Formats: sequence, structure tokens, C-alpha cells
Amino acid sequence: MPVSAVVTTKSTEDRQDLIIQPPLSGLSLVGSITVPGDKSISHRALMLGAIATGETKIHGLLLGEDPRSTAACFQAMGAEISPLNTEQVTIKGIGLGQLQEPADILNAGNSGTTLRLMLGLLASHPGRFFSVTGDSSLRSRPMSRVVKPLQEMGAHIWGRKGNSLAPLAVQGSQLKPTHYHSPIASAQVKSCILLAGLMVEGETTVTEPALSRDHSERMLRAFGAKIRINPETSSATVIGPAQLSGQTVIVPGDISSAAFWLVAGAIVPNSELVIENVGVNPTRTGILEVLEMMGADIKRENQREVAGEPVADLRVRYSQLQACTIAGDLIPRLIDEIPILAVAALFARGTTVIRDAAELRVKESDRISAVASQLNRMGGKVTELPDGLEITGTTALTGCELETYLDHRIAMSLAIAALNATGTTTIHGAEAAAISYPDFTTTLQKLCQR
Repeated sequence: MPVSAVVTTKSTEDRQDLIIQPPLSGLSLVGSITVPGDKSISHRALMLGAIATGETKIHGLLLGEDPRSTAACFQAMGAEISPLNTEQVTIKGIGLGQLQEPADILNAGNSGTTLRLMLGLLASHPGRFFSVTGDSSLRSRPMSRVVKPLQEMGAHIWGRKGNSLAPLAVQGSQLKPTHYHSPIASAQVKSCILLAGLMVEGETTVTEPALSRDHSERMLRAFGAKIRINPETSSATVIGPAQLSGQTVIVPGDISSAAFWLVAGAIVPNSELVIENVGVNPTRTGILEVLEMMGADIKRENQREVAGEPVADLRVRYSQLQACTIAGDLIPRLIDEIPILAVAALFARGTTVIRDAAELRVKESDRISAVASQLNRMGGKVTELPDGLEITGTTALTGCELETYLDHRIAMSLAIAALNATGTTTIHGAEAAAISYPDFTTTLQKLCQR
């Protein structure tokens, strides 16, 4: 079979099919690659640059659809942001408290991070009115988790279904400090409240049941905010009112994007991949811990620190994986990587159990249902649990037609699973990958042609 037949695409109107047909002799993935800039850091760099005083320069920005939504929203509120690119994006900040009323409704697209974090800033601008919405997926995702604590601070927010769904209307007001005990470990909830606290006199604190990713705390401190962290209580505090100054931000590679290649290298026989310049923030490395628990051969090389974030090159080699249990405090540090970990579990000896991950049901899709249904179509043995999955490994997969539910992480996870399937797999709605990884298909094609 010609190598060029391994990975192809077929476009119809605004939809794209990804067609994967591994050669009968099997694949091996060998080489060095880079992944797009970290999505979480890209969002925060755009937001803080927009509300800081002076100029911010961002190197390595992710060019996915979600950061583009963030940039468009803050441009509509008065920030000057140069055309987005990976080399350098320059932002002329307008200063904290100076966001302007937009002439139109702000559209966060598919980005929950954009909408939830932005609400904290909008709510704390007294006397200004904002309306925010998103695509059909975002309009169905719960916003009450940030609306309720903001209302406790004195925010005026209205929306559908008891102010829980977008579109949302926000009347900015002078907020009061709070100590919010979040029922879930969520970086979006924590970041929203900390951003709201930037303009509040006094201390605004968020305590979580477990530590969530801390990119906001790191970057707020770098921009000049007074931040206090208590690891023992999983608490973060911002002391306001803050003064933010423009900075130079270097965005490392996104470990959530690297996760697909880490699993591919671990499950495709005779593979060895090096993923360069990946952010290895300890609040994000649950994926590495779990793969190592499963027996994956992963090494961190060239470890260093870039702009306050730990970075490394990750080398992964094929190995026989073993099943494990993924639950508890690990979940907040790998919630986005569970779909691809489910794929890894298909090729591990034994039964892998994933629990405490009910949050997956309110992502871009119901990821628990989507993972179970699509992997079972391929012949996998996946049982859907209320808060997770049970996956029996080492079952042979067969190519078939699959649906992404327009969820980028589902699309890319299915593509990696298809590399170890017999026959042809057609993934409908593969264009969803561009939300976080615009070059995913191109990188996949290059690796399969080696």
C-alpha cells in the first residue's frame, strides 16, 4: 500500500473527514516535532496584555480558534492587538478598569475559557454594560459556576435558565472582596474570581478541593499583581486594587496537545518521538504521571524555565502498557487529557478505571459518552460510568466511520486510536481539531510518511 494512503482528508462544504488507513505492515512513528503554544497561557497573555498598562509582546501564541475569540473580544473593548502569529503579537494595553463598552455582542465562539474568565473582568467595570455569547456548544455549557460567586461579590449578571447559560448580560459594578470555597477544582472558576478581584479593595481568595492549574497566578504575578498562594489549603489570593504592567510572554508548547503524540509514541509499535519545548507546569503533568504509572517509556530532557514556566523536551518510546486507576486529586491536572488516556487504556493489559471526572460531561461535548460510543464502534470494550469510564485493554480495533461531535479532543483522540486499527477509519467533523491544534492533521501526515 502506498505510504500516501495512510492519512488523507476529504472536505465537503464546511466539514472535513479525516481518513486513516494504516499499511498492512503497520506503522512506526519516528522523529522530532513541536506542538502549538499552550492554550491556557495564550488566553491569559492576551487578556492580561489587554488590561495592563503599556506594551505586551507574546511569542509562540497558539493560533487556534479559541485564542482568536479572546483577541477579538478584547479588541472590541478597546485593546490594540496586532495580527495574530506565532512569532510575535504586540498588544497596547488600555489599563486596568478601562475596558470600553463594545458596539456589539461579544462572541466567545467555542471557548469556555474566554467566556468564563472574561466575565470576572466585565463584572468589575462599574457603569458599563456588556453582552456575551458563543456558538451553540458554548451556549449549552454551564456558566453558573462562575456567575454565582461573582454575584456573591455584588455582580449583576443575567442569562437564560436562571442566569446559568449564555447569552449573558453584564452590568459592571463595584465588587466586594470574597473568600470563595469552590466545590470543584477548576482553573476557570479560580481565574475568573481572581481577575474580578484585581479591581476590588482588599483580598479576594479562592479555595479549591484540590489544586487546579496555576497559569493565572503565575502570570498575574509576572504582570505585577500581588498574589499569595497557600498550597496546603489549595488557596490563591489576589490583593487589590492591582497595578498591571505590560510584559514579554514566551508561550511554551501545550502539554494537552503533546498528549496525543505521547500516547501515539507509547502505543504504536517501534515508535520513538521527541516532542520539543513542552510546558511541564506541575499542575498540568498528570498526563505524564499516569502514563508512567501505566509503564510508558517517557523521559524529560533539556529541562529549563522559560518566562516563569518549567519547560522540557519529552522523549517517548513504544512500550507495553498496564492498566491503572485514574481518580481523585489527579483528575484536575489531566481533565483535558482523559479522552486520549482512554485510547492508551485500549492498548494496556487489564482494566483501566477512570472516576471522579463528571466534569467531562459538560465540556465541548459529553466526553464520557462520546469516548465510550466511538471507541466501542471500533471494537473497544468501554463501559460508561456516571463520572468516568471502565476500559478493558488489548482488544483489536477495526476501522469504521466515527463522529467527533465537533469536539477537538475527541477528533484527535480518535485519530490516534485509528493508527492501531485494522482497515480504514473515517472521522467525520475532523475540522474540530483546529480549535486547539490547527496543524494536527499535517503533523500526523508527516509522521506517517516517514
